[in-house]
Amino acid sequence: MVQQRASQQERLGFGIDVGGTGMKGGIVDLTTGKLVGKRFRMPTPKPSLPEAVAEVAAAIYSELRSREGAPLDDAPLGIAVPCIVHHGVARSAANVDKSFIGTDLVQLFGKTLGRDVVMLNDADAAGLAEGEYGAGRNVPGSVMTLTLGTGIGSALLFNGQLVPNFELGHLEFNGAEAEATTSAAAREREELPWDQYAQRLSAFLRHLEFLFSPELFILGGGISKNPERFVPMIDIDTELKVATNANNAGIIGAALQASRIR
Repeated sequence: MVQQRASQQERLGFGIDVGGTGMKGGIVDLTTGKLVGKRFRMPTPKPSLPEAVAEVAAAIYSELRSREGAPLDDAPLGIAVPCIVHHGVARSAANVDKSFIGTDLVQLFGKTLGRDVVMLNDADAAGLAEGEYGAGRNVPGSVMTLTLGTGIGSALLFNGQLVPNFELGHLEFNGAEAEATTSAAAREREELPWDQYAQRLSAFLRHLEFLFSPELFILGGGISKNPERFVPMIDIDTELKVATNANNAGIIGAALQASRIR
C-alpha cells in the first residue's frame, strides 16, 4: 500500500496560473492531465508587484501541499504568468504590474516558495495542456493554440515540443496589432455580431495559415465557452478544434512543463 501511494505521488505535479484578477493552483495527475481534487483560487494582489504575486503563489502552494495525498515536496512545480519568459526573466507584462519586466522570476519565486520552480508564459502553458492531453493530442507537425480573451495568447507546438514565447497577438494585421481587432475584448468593445466577428477571425487565421501552415488550430480562452456562436462560421482550410481544458489549461500545462525540464 505504501509503495502504491508513493507510485501515485510520483505521477503528480503542482501547477499555478497567474491571471490579472485571480491566481489558481492545483495538483495535476501528469498521466491523465486531470486535476486531483479541486483547484484553489486567490485574488491577484493589487498592485500586482512581482514580490506580492510571489507571496500569493507561496500561499497557494502551501494550501496544495497541506492536502491529504499531496505529492512530495520535490514534485515538479510550474507557474504560468502573463509574461514572455526568457531564461527565467520576464520580458513583458500583460495584466500584471510593469515592474515584472526585467525581474528574474525563477530566482524571486524560487526564493519565496523555498524550492525549485519552472516559470513559463501562460499561453504556452495552455498550448502544452492541449497538445499533451487535449485537442492536439497525437497530432503530428505544428499545432497552434490561440487563447482569445482580453488579448490574444498563442502557443506553437511542433511534434509535441513547445516553441516558447510565440507571441502572435502583437502581429500587425490590417494596420493594427491583431489583438486590438480580433480578441474577445475587441468583439465586445465594438459590439460586433457573431457572424462579423467570425469573418474577422477567419481573415486573421487565414493570414496565419499563409505564414505557418499548421496542421491544426485550437481556439481557447473565455470566448471558447460558447463555440457554437461563431466556430461554425469560421472559413479556413486548416482543421480547427475548440480547447478542451478550459480554465484549468494554465495549471495543467505549467505542471507538465515543470515535469519535463526539472
